[in-house]
Amino acid sequence: MAALARALRALRALPGGARGRAAGPSGALALPRPLGADPHEEEPMLAAQKKNPDYHGFSAEPDVDVLNMHAVFFTGVSVAIVLGSVFLHYLPDYGLMEWARREAEIQVRERERLGLPLLTSNYYDPARLSLPPPE
Repeated sequence: MAALARALRALRALPGGARGRAAGPSGALALPRPLGADPHEEEPMLAAQKKNPDYHGFSAEPDVDVLNMHAVFFTGVSVAIVLGSVFLHYLPDYGLMEWARREAEIQVRERERLGLPLLTSNYYDPARLSLPPPE
């Protein structure tokens, strides 16, 4: 506990305060300057970003570019992934696989109810087939 109290006192004694507040106005961070440069020639971060803005390729204006980037990524994630997966889930039965399974289950239950074997060697009933004469 004593070590913790010493650490807190040391943080309070720092010139920037316990949370490391900057000496300049809030939101105006300074870029690092090269060694030997004049300390009065620093430019704030906002001015540096105006000179060299991040470019995402959606617009020439930096604010519109960021807004369009956020809109495109929100649309891409929410619409394409979420709604796309919902759409794929509710597509109709491709290849009638589910229908074939249900039909097979119906056929098995019907043959079990009638006491017939589930599979026979003849696909069609031979009594109903008209075969050519054996000649």
